[in-house]
Amino acid sequence: MKIKKIYKQNKQAKQPTISLEIFPPKKDGGIETIYQTLTELGDLKPDFISVTYGAGGSGAVNNTLEIAAHIKEQHNIESLHHLTGIMANDQDMLKTLKAIQERGVENILALRGDVPVGSEAKSSDTYQYASKLIEEIHSFGKFCVGAACYPEGHIERRAAIENMEHLKQKEEAGADFFVSQLFFENDSFYRLLDDARSTRICAPITAGIMPILSRSQVERMIFMCGVSLPSKLIKIIHKYEQNIDDLRKAGLEYAFEQIDDLLKHGVDGVHVYTMNRPNVARSALTRYKNLLTISSEVNF
Repeated sequence: MKIKKIYKQNKQAKQPTISLEIFPPKKDGGIETIYQTLTELGDLKPDFISVTYGAGGSGAVNNTLEIAAHIKEQHNIESLHHLTGIMANDQDMLKTLKAIQERGVENILALRGDVPVGSEAKSSDTYQYASKLIEEIHSFGKFCVGAACYPEGHIERRAAIENMEHLKQKEEAGADFFVSQLFFENDSFYRLLDDARSTRICAPITAGIMPILSRSQVERMIFMCGVSLPSKLIKIIHKYEQNIDDLRKAGLEYAFEQIDDLLKHGVDGVHVYTMNRPNVARSALTRYKNLLTISSEVNF
């Protein structure tokens, strides 16, 4: 099933679309570990699971399709195959799209991507923008295509107006839905929604949430994505940085408070960056189902 249909069905049912993200293991032969993770995630029945994609021909690239197909074939859950264009030429892209189509994966998250650290290869002139990749995917076959959005603006384009221009270009190129980069202040996401709807961007926009599990993780995200930290989260990290278990508990609770607030605001969906940790996904979906039950009881 195409994910855009899932969004439509959930909207009619007045429910958010709940999804998870995993990434292929970096070590050769480690794909079995992710299959075990998926076995633990399967009974949670999220609306879809996305699988990230490396650039530059790493082993993770090849495993993305295997894992995405496994999710659909073995767990009867829709998968979202991430695909980056920054290092691909036309021939490479056509070959990749054909392989995805042959495995029956119907959904692709189209990303420009970043040049791999240490790579001496030249980036692609064809896919310098995600909108070009979206057009290419649609011209190849009948895929459902998602795209990224940035509540605080892309790290290379911080201006809100420019951020909306690129979002509009992606939708006009054929983006069926958007998944946001992680953020730690919900107001940033609500501003993005307001700006998008004011710009007549109509596709569903899902909020990306990543629980904090370590200080190094936070520092890496700030460097890579340019996300800002609210004072409340800074205090949490400072208080528990010497106790990893307590930091993880506090980080999860902060993320769950974000999710609670997002769902109460009626967002299109929530996408949890699980970092391949089943307990993160299980806790998040259990929280959601409990909130849904409470809401149903109140409405009754």
